[in-house]
Amino acid sequence: MLENILPYAVSLALIVAAFFSGIKYRKNVAEAELGSAEEEAKRILSDAIKEAESQKKESLVEAREEIHRSRTETEKELKERRNEVQRLERRIQQKEESIDRKMDNLEKKEENLQNKLKEAEKRLAEANQVKANQFEMLEKISGYTAEQAKEYLLSSLENELIHEKAVKINEYNQKFKDEADQKAKEIIATAIQKCASDYVGEVTVSVVPLPNDEMKGRIIGREGRNIRTLETLTGVDLIIDDTPEAITLSSHDAVKREVARLALVRLIQDGRIHPARIEETVEKAQREIEAKIKQDGENAVLETNVHTMHPEMVKLLGRMRYRSSYGQNVLQHSIEVANLAGVMAAELGADVALARRAGLIHDIGKALTHEIEGSHVKIGVDIARKYKENPAVIHAIEAHHGDVEPKTLVACIVQAADAISAARPGARRENIENYIKRLEKLEEITSSFEGVEKCFAIQAGREIRVMVRPEIISDDKMTILAREIVNKIESELEYPGQIKVNMIRESRAIDYAK
Repeated sequence: MLENILPYAVSLALIVAAFFSGIKYRKNVAEAELGSAEEEAKRILSDAIKEAESQKKESLVEAREEIHRSRTETEKELKERRNEVQRLERRIQQKEESIDRKMDNLEKKEENLQNKLKEAEKRLAEANQVKANQFEMLEKISGYTAEQAKEYLLSSLENELIHEKAVKINEYNQKFKDEADQKAKEIIATAIQKCASDYVGEVTVSVVPLPNDEMKGRIIGREGRNIRTLETLTGVDLIIDDTPEAITLSSHDAVKREVARLALVRLIQDGRIHPARIEETVEKAQREIEAKIKQDGENAVLETNVHTMHPEMVKLLGRMRYRSSYGQNVLQHSIEVANLAGVMAAELGADVALARRAGLIHDIGKALTHEIEGSHVKIGVDIARKYKENPAVIHAIEAHHGDVEPKTLVACIVQAADAISAARPGARRENIENYIKRLEKLEEITSSFEGVEKCFAIQAGREIRVMVRPEIISDDKMTILAREIVNKIESELEYPGQIKVNMIRESRAIDYAK
């Protein structure tokens, strides 16, 4: 058993010996490495110290160089600034010297100016004294004071200005009148040459001829039943008087009067006159007149070349065939105005079709003046609006008698064409009462001006002759007064054509030899 344990013990001893030998070897190796590391560390530290000292020396050198460079630049900049300051000082010194010289000059000039002002004041006082002496001398020579002389000069100047004003007014009036008259004459002459109208007298009665006086009794009928039937159906008064072989029909409505005339002519021709026949004949006459009214309206539209008009408007145009104003047939007048307006619109570059249309229906209201209250202008405007007429046409209707201010060229053209058609010789007959009132108004307007002594309306109101007071109205003031009278006549009086204002100034000296 001991033999078995001995090998194990030997092995264990060997192992322990080997273990301790290894430990000793490692210790020696570690000590050797430690000594080598210490030497290496010392070497590195020494190199680092050397390198640090080298860098320190280099940094010191660089710092010295930088300080030297900065000092050099600073010294250079300081030198430049010193030079600049010295230059500025020299300039300031020069400017101060210049200012001192200028101040000296200004003081000398001010002194000279003061001397001159004193001299000027002295001379002004002398001039005022001389002026006063001259005024005194002039007042003695002329016999006028200064205020009187001033008034005289102002009066002379006023007279000269009045003369110049009158001359200019005459000059421009003549110039504008010549140009306007020439152009207006050309346009109106061209328009009138292309238009011609018949004359129809204004009447409120119609006369029906009879074959004999016995027919009057048959028309009256038994107990007057025939004449009553006829008057009731037509709305016309039959006047049977002593006029031989004639019956007079009276009515303000020309259409009804024409129906009655036509029916009465047919009854006389037929010979059968009784209420039933009268009713039948009147009804037939009414249909014929209505057809003729429509035909007359269509003919007027075709003649004036107006298109697309409402049928009711066409009928109203036809009714105007039986309406007259101051002796002028309204339908013929309307056709004439349409043609005149068309020609003038073509000459002036306006809308010809619109001007013709407005001219044709400008008096459309007169077709219903016997049935509707109001002026024919208002009625015409209402009719035109009812049938959707062009607003420019409605405005022309409203403005053709000056009820409103014309705002379009077409309205002005229609207004002028209406005046031309109404004012041409023989176109209209004027009511004697209105004629006298117009003459009185003309003389009243003229007499209202200061300096007018007498005035007389002559040549049927186409000329007003004015006699002025010579001590109030001078020759130059006459032109101005004539213009003022014309302006007032144009603004306050309605008249056909034109009115000539003839001014007369007369000075007389009367004495008697004894």
